[in-house]
Amino acid sequence: MSVAHSEGPGPDGPSILIVDDSAMMRAMIKRVASVAGMPVGAIYEAGNGREALAVLEQHPVQLVMTDLNMPVMTGTELLQAMQARAEWRDIVRIIISTDGSDSRRLEAEHLAVTAYVEKPFRPEVMRDVLAALAPAR
Repeated sequence: MSVAHSEGPGPDGPSILIVDDSAMMRAMIKRVASVAGMPVGAIYEAGNGREALAVLEQHPVQLVMTDLNMPVMTGTELLQAMQARAEWRDIVRIIISTDGSDSRRLEAEHLAVTAYVEKPFRPEVMRDVLAALAPAR
């Protein structure tokens, strides 16, 4: 299991769960999230949807950033499981995927996805998506 946890720069921000089967991609997303200009609480990591569900069972998370194409349990299956649980329906969801097809984007709308970021992405794109989620100061 590749679940990791680290404290973010501020206790006032949302806890984030980054779900991707690539440890390098999780590290990059984590780095961008940490410098995005919004306060961040705990940052959790998971290598697939099943590991992500285990994190959601154990920790309060306000933002899930997930890849779609992963072994064991896909990001789509993870998002469907989140939709099925009342306590997880209000969690903000961002998809980060190489698959930016119209059908995937339409599916994302039905799964209450807030943003869809295509890989490879420039760090500024992710920063802007996260900054849009931050409350006005």
